[in-house]
Amino acid sequence: MDKLKALFREYTGHESAVADQIKGSGSNRLYFRLSDGIVGVIGKDLEENKAFIALDAHFAAAGIRVPKVLAVSADGMRYLQEDLGDTTLYDAIAPGRERGSYSPSERALLRKVIARLPDIQYACAEGFDWSVCYPEEALDDRTVAFDLNYFKYCFLKATGLEFNEARLEDDFDRLRSDLLKDDFRTFMYRDFQSRNVMIKDGEPYFIDFQGGRRGPVHYDLASFVWQARSHYPDDLREELENTYLAALRRYEPDLDEAAFREHYRTIVLFRILQVLGCYGFRGYFEKKPYFIGSVPFAIDNLRKLLRTPFKAYPYLNELLKALTNMPQLYEAADYKKLEVSIFSFAYKKGIPVDTSGNGGGFVFDCRAINNPGKFEYYRKFDGRDAEVIKFLEDDGGVTVFLESVYALVDAHVKKFMERKFTHMQVAFGCTGGQHRSVYCAEHLAAHIAKIFDVRVSLKHRELDVESYL
Repeated sequence: MDKLKALFREYTGHESAVADQIKGSGSNRLYFRLSDGIVGVIGKDLEENKAFIALDAHFAAAGIRVPKVLAVSADGMRYLQEDLGDTTLYDAIAPGRERGSYSPSERALLRKVIARLPDIQYACAEGFDWSVCYPEEALDDRTVAFDLNYFKYCFLKATGLEFNEARLEDDFDRLRSDLLKDDFRTFMYRDFQSRNVMIKDGEPYFIDFQGGRRGPVHYDLASFVWQARSHYPDDLREELENTYLAALRRYEPDLDEAAFREHYRTIVLFRILQVLGCYGFRGYFEKKPYFIGSVPFAIDNLRKLLRTPFKAYPYLNELLKALTNMPQLYEAADYKKLEVSIFSFAYKKGIPVDTSGNGGGFVFDCRAINNPGKFEYYRKFDGRDAEVIKFLEDDGGVTVFLESVYALVDAHVKKFMERKFTHMQVAFGCTGGQHRSVYCAEHLAAHIAKIFDVRVSLKHRELDVESYL
């Protein structure tokens, strides 16, 4: 600390009136708030310090808002930087995170941040010496293998789930090959998430990029949009992804969006596995409660991602589905997410029993909707099949019906989330529990999952089918 004070005195010509330690995030660096709008930093690793200082200067020269480095000690272990205050983006959007739905102003701030990401990724690629990057200058096969093994040994094995290691490694081999199929020439921030963005005078400033390296731009988008504890609803994720792609076209005007999205989805999978590996090590092995409490949020992201299976990695996909169904991985003291249980049923067999202890919920009667089941052709199908879907939507009655259902259920979901309720039930009944009720339950489940940060369970009682969204 005395050496840091001496550096401040050398830079400013006077003593610092204060030297309050600032609570850090997950790094080993120590931060102190000094006088004159200056933060003093004591680093633990010389090469990491060099990477941050070099990247900071490069970004500042390119017009990226970063904390300006003001002075560096002769040994490179201490430096002074601009004080950006205490408000992170994570803090700024905390009300939306607590509500489970984000306001227009919160969404606008998130869009402003993600729209700057391509500038960072491409600014560093221009004339930067990648050898400065720490601890590696690029995402390569070895670093990907490290992260996949991190997931396998620090998380997967810790859950107690049995698995075939050889079959898993076969899929890991395919995943590594897919991740690294392109020759990337852009900067990968590596930990681009809301805790690493400061908000000052309404503008975003970017911090903690010292672990950045050459790599795919998709990775940073995945880190931000799928950050576990931010738990953005599907429609906000889509909004942020579209905002990013629009900004990316400034640098890639001929972007093949379909190919981008395909590769992006693979990188989202890799990022979630990497995050779970970190949570496993910091939580299960280092016994840090914050990381144990974060596991359910990452598992929820995984559950959402697996709505569309990863056919290229069949055994990994099977294993991950099993993980998402392990109750101990989504039940935690700080994880009180509302679960909306949606049923389809046949009235002749009775209304589904509420098992939550809350005494029931909405029951919607679908029998006024034109019934495809009265026609022989449709009896072999159910409400998930294209033939039945077309029949109901061409008739139009189901669309009007669901518009009313959405308005009523949406209002209740919002209130239940605000009041911290943990369960809500909705049931759709029809004559046989096969066509109209199934269609309505499927569509409400998709609707709720897209716009709210809730856990959706879907059960078609008469079809004996159950799933989670």
